[in-house]
Amino acid sequence: MKRVFTFCAQNLKWWVLLSLTLGLAPFVPEPHLWGKIKWVAGGANGMQLMDWFDLFLHGTPWLLLILGLIGKVLPVRKKIKSH
Repeated sequence: MKRVFTFCAQNLKWWVLLSLTLGLAPFVPEPHLWGKIKWVAGGANGMQLMDWFDLFLHGTPWLLLILGLIGKVLPVRKKIKSH
């Protein structure tokens, strides 16, 4: 898990860029991801496989951005070997 946080923290600029473009597109009438989140919060009635894939596609950059921010904030713990 430490490797995931490190990878995401090292590529933080990409996750910001992807979150603000792919993660929110199309922007009108509301950000696409926001519409999907509201749909799921409302019970996800009528959501098909393509809608779930769309949620995954638009949500992944945001997830990686959050993991990257956590990786930047949390201190990296090193294992101490006892002899």
